Amino acid sequence: MRRRGAYLVGIVALLLVVGLRVFDPGPVRQLRLSAFDTFQTLAPRAYQPADVRIVAIDEASLNRLGQWPWPRTVLADLVKKLDELGATVVAFDSVFAEADRTAPDNLLDAWTRHDVAPEVVRSVRRLPDPDAVFAKAIAEASVVTGFAPGATGSPRPPARPAGFAFSGAEPLDAVARFRTATTNLPILTEGAAGNGSFTIINDTDSVVRRAPLLHGVNGTIYPSLSAEALRVAAGARSHVVKSSSGSGEREFGAESSVVRLRIGPYEIPTTGDGSVMLYDTGPKDARYVSAWRVLNPGEHDAIRDRIRGHIVFVGATASGLKDIRASPLSPAVPGVSIHAQATEQMRLGTFLRRPDWASAVELAVLVLIGGALVLALPRMGAAWSAVAGGLAVIACIGLAWGSFDRLGWLFDPVFPAAGALAVYVPTTVTMFVLTEREKRFIRSAFSHYLSPALVERLTRQPEALNLGGENRELTIMFTDIRGFTPVAETMTSDELTTFMNRFLTPMTQDILDHAGFVDKYMGDAIMAFWNAPVETPDHADHACGAALAMRASLVSLNRAWREEFAAAGRHFPGIAVGIGLHTGVCCVGNVGSQQRFDYSALGDSVNLASRLEGQSKTYGVDIVVSEATRSQAGGEMAFLELDLIRVKGRREPARIFTLVGDGPLSGDPDWHAFESCHRAMLEAYRRQAWDEADAARLRCAETLAEGPSWLPTGVSLDTLYVLYGERIAALRADPPPADWDAVFTAQTK
Repeated sequence: MRRRGAYLVGIVALLLVVGLRVFDPGPVRQLRLSAFDTFQTLAPRAYQPADVRIVAIDEASLNRLGQWPWPRTVLADLVKKLDELGATVVAFDSVFAEADRTAPDNLLDAWTRHDVAPEVVRSVRRLPDPDAVFAKAIAEASVVTGFAPGATGSPRPPARPAGFAFSGAEPLDAVARFRTATTNLPILTEGAAGNGSFTIINDTDSVVRRAPLLHGVNGTIYPSLSAEALRVAAGARSHVVKSSSGSGEREFGAESSVVRLRIGPYEIPTTGDGSVMLYDTGPKDARYVSAWRVLNPGEHDAIRDRIRGHIVFVGATASGLKDIRASPLSPAVPGVSIHAQATEQMRLGTFLRRPDWASAVELAVLVLIGGALVLALPRMGAAWSAVAGGLAVIACIGLAWGSFDRLGWLFDPVFPAAGALAVYVPTTVTMFVLTEREKRFIRSAFSHYLSPALVERLTRQPEALNLGGENRELTIMFTDIRGFTPVAETMTSDELTTFMNRFLTPMTQDILDHAGFVDKYMGDAIMAFWNAPVETPDHADHACGAALAMRASLVSLNRAWREEFAAAGRHFPGIAVGIGLHTGVCCVGNVGSQQRFDYSALGDSVNLASRLEGQSKTYGVDIVVSEATRSQAGGEMAFLELDLIRVKGRREPARIFTLVGDGPLSGDPDWHAFESCHRAMLEAYRRQAWDEADAARLRCAETLAEGPSWLPTGVSLDTLYVLYGERIAALRADPPPADWDAVFTAQTK
């Protein structure tokens, strides 16, 4: 029952955990992402410039050049200086959607309410347009402009200088999609070498872990700023997008997910939505060049080598410009650094990958560990299962870490471990609850029938209790009071109840003290057995010891009752007990109905033990033992053979003995002499040597009449020799046939 309950709870817990992983809700995804962040914290990507720089619009530049946005003429100078310094590509992480506020028309509009001399107006109108100056600088250099996809934006769609080729279905449904975008002035994009989206998508915890390379705007796919900058630097004319259907790969059945992007000589593995997973280096000052230094000719010699041949991203890093993001390694990094790091990874070919089969592997590991725990917990116990589960969790973490550190593969080590814990805890709690309930049941059911030591053994090893019934060798005892009726007739019902309780209590205690199990009380009779429900080595010895202890207890009880009755002026004739012992295989377990049952034993061996108890009246002894019990009890007990007997209900004869005493008696030479004489009587009797048998019988009777010191108190053998005297006389008068087997057939139970 305990195991079934634990299995059921474990299976349900495992199914719930598997279902949670399959549906993959936000908290589960966040747990996985946190694990990946931890990996990057422990082993961040080693910083390599990869010919990528950031020209930073930082606090120092704002202090020297004024507030942002700077006039377009300043930006034009910035582009020219970067081109002169040998920048391969200049990419702007910003959008210029409106005309420059310093344009001539904007200046005149600001002064329309003032009297301005006509010659001043004419002079202003002759000033060059800053946007045209900026556009000319863009056209003369390799510049990539940026746009910002969103829910609202410009009425005109973004320019797309580059072409797109698709291997497989166009993955428009897979990439991040937007209705529109905020775009640059057309004059600026007309001469640009490229145009890309600079929108960065945060995860639900506001951390940037992916750099999208593709975006969808109003049904058209566009490249990101970093992808477009790399294309222009590589001299490629288009982006080649491989979707899962075109590459022969699948991402859990999705045919339109992105698998990889090819830009010139660069082959870039992507996530299903066309992103590069950010392999973070953390903030690196070497990545940045302050914008004011580019505009200051006195700084050019110092920065030339840091610009020549580089892809240069121009972006805001000053905190007041509010383009600050959180990355796996830092809570505050400029957004432009995400584009730069993505470009570095693409140029270096250093990527983090999460294979499209990673989830299936993680799920399989979860099922394997969880299923092993479900099977092991009820058998191994909580401690060993915890050790095994802990080793499995350590292996999961170790393999996930090794995959990250060696291959750049991302496997979740946390959820399989957490899932295993989610299986372990309820299963263990269930095991504990059911075990405690089972222990309470065992203590309640067996505390009155077993010794406390055996009850504790049974609670520690409940599997030893087969509640459904099993075949097991037992030593069975039946007891019954002799001479009880004359005593009972002199008592009231209350006195009789007290008398019986007083009798049964020490008898029961003697059984319990010798590791026995009290099966039931039947009026003044007791049924008990040994070797169940707990296995008891030497159970025959224990049963014989209990019988001898009961004999001694009865002597004490009779003595006390005689004194009490005499004090009350009444006669107490004394009582005797008949005990039958037999060792044999029985079916032991719960016996009864669905409404009520008891732990008991059934079988032919039980019936024989009951018949042997009945024969104690016939032979006039208090303990009758079968040959099987006598054989297993060993040489420490003193037995005397009684007869070969065929009891009612059995066809096979049984050799029976009486238990006279224990170890000290078995070593007494006078006892051995008496036992030899008795054995000689039986041998002569079975040979039909009546005179020889009767002579041996008389010698035994004479020894008993002398009151030998070896004879224990409470033991009487006189009836036995009277019985054999009568049998010998009858058989001498009416001899049996020559093939007589000397078996006595009992006429009573």
